[in-house]
Amino acid sequence: MYELPEELSDAPLPAGTNLLVAGPPLTGKRDIAFEILATGARAGEGSIVVTTKDDAEKVLEDYAGFVGDVEDVDVGVVDCVTKQRGVGNVREDPRVKYASSPVDMTGIGIKLSEFLEEFYQVRGHEQNRILLHSISTLLMYSDLQTVFRFMHVFTGRVQSADALGVYVIDSTAHDDQTMNTLKQLFDAVVEVTDDGDGERTIETAGFPSTN
Repeated sequence: MYELPEELSDAPLPAGTNLLVAGPPLTGKRDIAFEILATGARAGEGSIVVTTKDDAEKVLEDYAGFVGDVEDVDVGVVDCVTKQRGVGNVREDPRVKYASSPVDMTGIGIKLSEFLEEFYQVRGHEQNRILLHSISTLLMYSDLQTVFRFMHVFTGRVQSADALGVYVIDSTAHDDQTMNTLKQLFDAVVEVTDDGDGERTIETAGFPSTN
């Protein structure tokens, strides 16, 4: 079972759950996703971030704001940004692996599998949380059918690994058909909205009952 931040739920999520965090821009979706990862990291779980939006350096810097020193937690980043920007001679290390771009879904899947195998078999983590930020970036580069197929494989991998998958999407960037199609892949959804006065509202669906 995977414990969640208090603002989301008092009930933990079962292993193999895939959770979508959706909402408009600037509503703190990424912060919520990071806090879900950090909740596990503070308990000794592994964190894997697949980033299609920011490079690994920024991801680790921002994640430190939630966990303190990232050297104190086990985190791996699949960076899909740096090579696309034309940065040459990047070297992988225990924390960072590189895919060539957000279009390189095969490469992303391979790097994720490498981290999962390493976290379970080498680093000894029985529980791992995986964040994909963000699905919207994938949809900028590929059509819905391609992204759906990739996400179907991705969520299936999380499920078979008994991990917790967390996925961020900008709900206002896509039409209702796209959102409804993608939501089929997830066990639970966090909807984040802003009332216009800077107050964030969080609604959840598919979570276990706390009763």
